[in-house]
Amino acid sequence: MKLGLLLGYSGAKLSIPMDTVKQAETLGFDSVWTAEAYGSDAVTPAAWILAQTSKIKVGTAIMQMPARSPAMCAMTAMSLDQLSGGRFIVGLGASGPQVVEGWHGVPYGKPVTRTREYIKIMKEIFERKGPVEFDGKMYQMPYKGPGATGLGKPLKSILHGDPSIPIYTASITPAGVSASAEVADGVFPVWMSPEKYSVLQPSIDKGLQISGRTKADFDVAPFVGVIMDDDLDGCRVFVKDFLALYIGGMGAKGKNFYTDYATRMGYGDAAEEVQDLYLAGKKDEARAAIPNALVDEVALVGPEARIRERAKDWNAACSRGEVNTMLLNCQQPDAMEVMADCFL
Repeated sequence: MKLGLLLGYSGAKLSIPMDTVKQAETLGFDSVWTAEAYGSDAVTPAAWILAQTSKIKVGTAIMQMPARSPAMCAMTAMSLDQLSGGRFIVGLGASGPQVVEGWHGVPYGKPVTRTREYIKIMKEIFERKGPVEFDGKMYQMPYKGPGATGLGKPLKSILHGDPSIPIYTASITPAGVSASAEVADGVFPVWMSPEKYSVLQPSIDKGLQISGRTKADFDVAPFVGVIMDDDLDGCRVFVKDFLALYIGGMGAKGKNFYTDYATRMGYGDAAEEVQDLYLAGKKDEARAAIPNALVDEVALVGPEARIRERAKDWNAACSRGEVNTMLLNCQQPDAMEVMADCFL
């Protein structure tokens, strides 16, 4: 099992926990991951970390696709890849309409179509087989739409890119996961049960079949919360806050991908209750309505012995080829040591 460390995005002030990053590197973690919402960006911290480390890979979980053209993202990836000696990983996501249209001021569009076209363009740029020409529904290169001068010309990257730069996407919908398995190298489920790969498997198999690849060519890298303390219920509260926000608040009634995902995992009644409570402004009650069983499936929480026992299920999923990487939201140095001992 490979381990990654999730750093997230900043609050009001940007600070990179380099001591934690260097501990992860010393322990043998494979990667560390930055993020962005509508404050700090994901690329600048990634560059900062790469400049101060020597072995650990650095990825973006995620760069918002609507915020950058595919060419700009490819330029960033090639630059950081070369400067770091091949240690940069591209992590992409569609974000949501609230941020895309409210913050970036561009149409949200069709996220699955965008993902396919975006990655295809990036890979063409990396490969440098010739000047890039692309005529898609979301992107045209050269651009010929409203406002075009007609002077655009197909171009080939001056910088020589590495076609093997890995590209991951953040996806949980069936169509999004299938598209990821079709065009990307891996997928980030925002959470996952090691016993319920079957929730994702049909979509992954569909995408891999289209691309002519096998599961060995595709990495499933779920986000996994890790909180180690003898107070099990107290540990669960932190995970419940996260789950309630996403299941309850990330979208409107009938249009929340996370509610749908929890339903496919077998928690439909609870997910509906959480959403109703959250949208009614009853956030504490929504958190309380998150089942303990869901927390225990998707996170590693509680006393050390309990976490070590639960780690066996994740290792079993790895042995079955269902989970290849765990991206850990882990703030405790001693818990990081336990993770390294369990998985590395």
